[in-house]
Formats: sequence, C-alpha cells, structure tokens
Amino acid sequence: MAWPSSLVYYRLLNQEVERRLGGHYSARCILLSVDFAEIERLQAAGDWERAGALLAEEARRLDAAGIDVLLLATNTMHRVAAPIAAATRARFLQIADALAHALGAAGMTRIGLLGTRYTMEGGFYAETLARRGIETLVPDASERQAVHDIIYRELVHDRVEPASRKVYLDVIAGLAGRGAQAVALACSEIMLLVRDGDATVPLDTTTLHCRLAVDLALGP
Repeated sequence: MAWPSSLVYYRLLNQEVERRLGGHYSARCILLSVDFAEIERLQAAGDWERAGALLAEEARRLDAAGIDVLLLATNTMHRVAAPIAAATRARFLQIADALAHALGAAGMTRIGLLGTRYTMEGGFYAETLARRGIETLVPDASERQAVHDIIYRELVHDRVEPASRKVYLDVIAGLAGRGAQAVALACSEIMLLVRDGDATVPLDTTTLHCRLAVDLALGP
C-alpha cells in the first residue's frame, strides 16, 4: 500500500520476466497505486469492511482494463482478500498461497512470521498455512509492537535505520531459536531492511509472490 512496496514489486516483476525471457523483455503490467493515508486510517480504526470495499472497487477498475492476474502488493490487506477476489474475473493470487507453495516444496512445517501487527495477529496467514500442515510462530507482544512501529514509522517512508535492522535480526534469531525453519518477511517493505545474507532463515514473501505471478503470466 505504501509507495516503497510498489517500487519493489515493479522491479521484481520486471527482473523476473527479463531473467526468464532474456533480451529486452519486460513485464506487461498495469500499476494502480492507492493513497496509503486513506488505507492507514481505516486500518487504525479497524474498519476492514470499508477497506475491503475500497480495494474491491480498485480491482474492478483493473479488471475493466483486461488484466489476467491480479496482485495486491501488500501482505496486511490480504486480510480483506475475499471482496477483492470477488470483484475481478482475473486470477487473484493470494500472497499466503505463494508462501505455502514454497514451504511445501521445501518440506518446511514450522515457520516464523514477521509483518505488521495486523498481519501477525490477524490469523489469516496462520489459517492458510495450517491448511497445508504448517505451524506459524509469531514474536511476543512487545516484539510485535516494535516490528510494527518500525514498518509504519520508518519503512513506509523509505527510511532504513541500522538500529532497526538489529531489532529485526534479533527477533528473527529468537524465532529460529523457537524452532522456526524459516521466517516469513510478510510485509513488502521489510526487504528494504533485511537483505540476503543478513540472517540465515528469512523468506521474503514479496519475491515468492512475484515469481508465482510470473509463472502464471508466462505459463499456458
């Protein structure tokens, strides 16, 4: 929902298409960017029904443009996936399904989850993964609040602070110590903070989402 995640998605989709097709190929896509301030107010107020209706209307606009695959470039707002999916004839690719697909292929059965407080506490990720036999661990309450605050105070404004990276790495280490085989970075902006090589177990849901979308778009 915040503009830094739109940049991440646009870059990853184009890089993946170019990697697979070579030459001068790029992703043929339509990007509809909403005003995050409106969404953030609805999140804070707990008005998920209104947020879902607003995003469903945006999905109808994209559907009218003739899309084949629809991505919602945010983890948190997959909490209102149902009205969005109902608003389009396109294949709506849910991000938790992309994660579950990757975890199943890797034979993983227990993961940690990092994201906004709404994602970590909302249950929609854990429910999707539980249907695949995968257990979800989340940080304790104080850690969840710290992770959430860093997203909303820094990352959505494209601010990357070394001290915040240490907070995240400590939380990831704690989840790994509790038996998490991987830790899902279930917020599109987290990859601005935690990169490959920063820790041994992160699993970026944004990259998985984009790769599965390209599979669908380029497949039969």
